[in-house]
Amino acid sequence: MGLLTEGSPLSWEETKALAEHVRQHGIEQFINLYRKLRDRTGDVLKWGDEVEYIIVKFDDENERATVSLRADDILPKLQEKERADPQNVKSLWRPEYGAYMIEGTPGKPYGGLLAHFNIVEANMQYRRAEASMLLNSGEVIMSITNFPRLGCPNFTSPPYKPNPKKGVTLSHYFPDEAIFPGHPRFKTLTSNIRKRRGEKVAINLPIFRDVNTKIPVDNSHILEPGVAQPDCVYMDAMGFGMGCCCLQLTFQACCITEARTLYDQLAPLCPIMLALSAASPIYRGFLTDVDCRWNVIAASVDCRTKEERGLEALKTNKFHIHKSRYDSIDSYLSPDHEKYNDIPIVHDPAIYRRLREGGIDHPLALHVAHLFIRDTVSLFTEKVNQDDQNDTDHFENIQSTNWQTMRFKPPPPNSSIGWRVEFRPCEAQLTDFENAAYVCFVVLLTRVILSYRLNFVMPISKVDENMQRAQRRGACATQRFWWRRDVGAPSDVATLATDLQDNYIEMTVDEIVNGKDGVFPGLIPLIESYLSGMDVDADTHCSVQQYLKLIQRRASNEISTMATWMRDFVTSHPQYKKDSIVTEKINYDLLKTAHGIQTGKIPAPTLLGSSNVSKTNEDIPKAFSKMMSKDCP
Repeated sequence: MGLLTEGSPLSWEETKALAEHVRQHGIEQFINLYRKLRDRTGDVLKWGDEVEYIIVKFDDENERATVSLRADDILPKLQEKERADPQNVKSLWRPEYGAYMIEGTPGKPYGGLLAHFNIVEANMQYRRAEASMLLNSGEVIMSITNFPRLGCPNFTSPPYKPNPKKGVTLSHYFPDEAIFPGHPRFKTLTSNIRKRRGEKVAINLPIFRDVNTKIPVDNSHILEPGVAQPDCVYMDAMGFGMGCCCLQLTFQACCITEARTLYDQLAPLCPIMLALSAASPIYRGFLTDVDCRWNVIAASVDCRTKEERGLEALKTNKFHIHKSRYDSIDSYLSPDHEKYNDIPIVHDPAIYRRLREGGIDHPLALHVAHLFIRDTVSLFTEKVNQDDQNDTDHFENIQSTNWQTMRFKPPPPNSSIGWRVEFRPCEAQLTDFENAAYVCFVVLLTRVILSYRLNFVMPISKVDENMQRAQRRGACATQRFWWRRDVGAPSDVATLATDLQDNYIEMTVDEIVNGKDGVFPGLIPLIESYLSGMDVDADTHCSVQQYLKLIQRRASNEISTMATWMRDFVTSHPQYKKDSIVTEKINYDLLKTAHGIQTGKIPAPTLLGSSNVSKTNEDIPKAFSKMMSKDCP
């Protein structure tokens, strides 16, 4: 969720008055940090994952499933080991937006050994078991992207009613009590985003039209005339987006140049991984015509005013801003890739000039000046006045509330941590096996990119196109995505038009991941080529092969994405009336079945295939000691 500053939150009026103060000091902090650390080199590869979980409560007697608002009870207990011995814990736990959500990460980052791939899933299993020990009867931890009936009547335990006339959300569907209460950041962000925007956020998702689907979908268009669209599932609160779960990855690079390279090369992969990890087709109890959370979150934190959205002429605001502060990136960072920044990059010219005066090159200055068109939407009394030579909280205040597909992360001041990039598009998967597979796949791709000096970069407008295609129903199986044909060729001096004509074609996820004869070798064949030259122990080799097999099968549509599996479950349920409605009973059966799959008690060949068992092991020395000739199952 970004920067979790402790302290007393300022009111929106006070925060707004200090917006320029935060911006100017944030820029000075970044310049000072850059000057100190731009020449830092020699950091080793470290990486880690973040998995977000929902606490689900099953009422078996009444066949109902709700979200349990117990994160504030559970988190302090989960954090006890970290407080007692921060250097030797196996897991770290942090709050998330929902009072029903928690976020877990490994206690320490993984490193450059291939054997580390074999401990990812074991650590995920440990985290899930650790949290599960603190649950009450009927409660389970699930790594699902979205609770299907979030926003339906009495979707929380204990139940609360939303209040559209009072509180921070003013929602017709999402009560304030569903926001995590243990840190003031979350309610402050909710209130300030709404106040800055000048009205509630508005999320309209097209309904999945079945034979008995009713239009208007419900009475939302009466409650919010002119805002709620009759043929859409309407949602009106930050919680509908930030209350979703995801799977994220952070990589430490050896230097700033490598970090910028990774940022650029992974950006075109974001839409592909979004489609491949699609896991959220149901919102507010309705089947929608999308498979992913991305645009839902983008709209849920869209604090742009009508002027900034281009609905009114600019009078009190400076810029027309094309996207929400949660969206895909707008520019590449490496000088070699400037020519691919083919969409206008809205930025603050004065901030850009100051960054250039501070010694920062054009593409990086443009990136930061673009982030800093945003106002701070959460400020704490204790953090107003800072030492710009040694603090970075003002920079991080704005940096961490630009939630984009990729995030470029400078080292914290006075820290052993290096330059990092964060990979943010993936949806949370149901099982630890799946989450580990997606993590290892992306990490291996970073190694392949850097080792083979591959070039995935394409015009940023094509990446934007791909992001929208990735969210469509069945995108993994049916959509085509722009992709670079010759990833082995470095950028040359050809014009962009020629480059596009010669080097970019539309391919399916299957063709991008598994290859297309005579056109593109495929991401997994590239990974396998890389691995063939590496010395890897037998257990790790077997686990990685199982993970790659899952990715291959998902990409080829041999097995389903979670979104397709959920959609098929609902539409084939005996109580489904072909009306796009996911009832209490359908929701209960769906989540009960999903939990059975998660625990291994229910087979799921259409989701996982027949072989989905790795040889994950939390002990690296044991992994090395195995006989190299040991056969894979």
